[in-house]
Amino acid sequence: MLEKSDHYILAAVAISFALSGYLWFSGQQAEGVFTAIWVPSILCFGMYIKISGLVRRGK
Repeated sequence: MLEKSDHYILAAVAISFALSGYLWFSGQQAEGVFTAIWVPSILCFGMYIKISGLVRRGK
C-alpha cells in the first residue's frame, strides 16, 4: 500500500517531469535535460527511504 511519504515522492517526480517538459518545449533544452535527470534521482531516493525503513522494522 502507498503511504503518505510515497505520495510526496510521486508528486515530486510528477512536478519534476512536468517542469522538464515545460522547459524543453519553451526553448530551454539544457535546463530541461538537467531537470529531467532529477526524476530517476528522486525515485531512487524514495526507494532508499522505503527500503531502509523496512530494514529498520525488521521486515
